[in-house]
Amino acid sequence: MIRVLRRYSGIYFTFFMRNSRISNMVIDFHTHIFNDQLAPKARAALINNSHGAYKHCTDMTRSGLLAYMDAHGIDKSVVLSIATKPTQVEKINAWAEEINDDRLIAFGAVYPLGEDWKRDIDDVVARGLKGIKLHPEYQRFYVDDESVLPLYDYAFSKGLIMLWHAGYDPVGTPPYRSSPRRFAALADRYDGAKMVVAHLGGQEQWVETAEFLAGKNVWMDTSMATKYCPKDLFEFIVKKHGADRILFASDSPWSDTAEAADMIRGCDFTDGDKEKILHGTAEKLLGLAE
Repeated sequence: MIRVLRRYSGIYFTFFMRNSRISNMVIDFHTHIFNDQLAPKARAALINNSHGAYKHCTDMTRSGLLAYMDAHGIDKSVVLSIATKPTQVEKINAWAEEINDDRLIAFGAVYPLGEDWKRDIDDVVARGLKGIKLHPEYQRFYVDDESVLPLYDYAFSKGLIMLWHAGYDPVGTPPYRSSPRRFAALADRYDGAKMVVAHLGGQEQWVETAEFLAGKNVWMDTSMATKYCPKDLFEFIVKKHGADRILFASDSPWSDTAEAADMIRGCDFTDGDKEKILHGTAEKLLGLAE
């Protein structure tokens, strides 16, 4: 391992270059930012909701995320937003279109309990966004409820990626609306659809993930799991599920992307599987692979 200093804007950052066949490319599939006016308020509210448990590694602005990516060698980030009320959807999707570019790949938002979800999905597609983020705890719906299945049917018919929060969240109380068992049932219904289950199948529900969801035909991202899931259980789930269905993710700013990537590099996976997890699987799912 070689210690290297790189200079950005007069500041030196430390990098560790590993003597391995693993490339340095990293795509973070799970990040959060807000527009400059909203970011301070949103950051304070989310810190309060977590009772101070989550520390932030960026200021939750676009420029802040890009500066962090530049400093730590992160190539691309998928930016996720959710609408907690119907009136937020249009503004979120317009902003997502505005920031969507080669480095920040913005997903759109839909309010699943609203009356206009079909129109909103059409709007996401028209704006050239690749996917949608849903959060069952904040949006207060059960992930496998019959009432939301038509929304899934329509979104998947449009070729969209659908990413859900899964498992524990500070705003929720057990039983959580998005458990690994519920996603396992959805995986059987939507076999082959672009389903991404965040937090390695369910934050703090990883034993259930290992038993019921690992090996199903869905993608799982690693957000927060690199930080909180026991390493042996993390490795077991990834190996059972397969690296070609695992997406590296941090949940930035609540988890440090560079530290999360180092955790992957330190796992007992082949170099080829580490490449898939850190960027290759994401490139294929996002349609970026040549």
